[in-house]
Amino acid sequence: MALVDTKVDVKYGDGGVRMERIPRAIYTKELREEAVKLATEDGLSIPEAGRRLSIATSTIRYWVKASREGKLQEVGRQQRPLTEVEMELARVKRELAQVKMERDILKKAAAYFAKESLLGTRS
Repeated sequence: MALVDTKVDVKYGDGGVRMERIPRAIYTKELREEAVKLATEDGLSIPEAGRRLSIATSTIRYWVKASREGKLQEVGRQQRPLTEVEMELARVKRELAQVKMERDILKKAAAYFAKESLLGTRS
């Protein structure tokens, strides 16, 4: 099953990194079907299925309702497919967010150990 980027924004503030979803995520038909299967056939609650797939509970609830009405295939039809350039841009944005987070962790670790080594030399 191919997953599609859900366009994640990275926000810096209060000394940490916070990732937020942009509300209009694009999901594949396979992902929608898998989410509905988890929530209906596999016995998971809708919130648990949402946590496992990192999808909003309300979105999965909508998909389950559409599935019961036989309209799951129609969900997302109005969305245009992502181009290769858009998919590459999304991948690069995810990678950049990961690298920034790693850089910030390393900065904090370096500052911590530098401070600790200075305290250790002042005996």
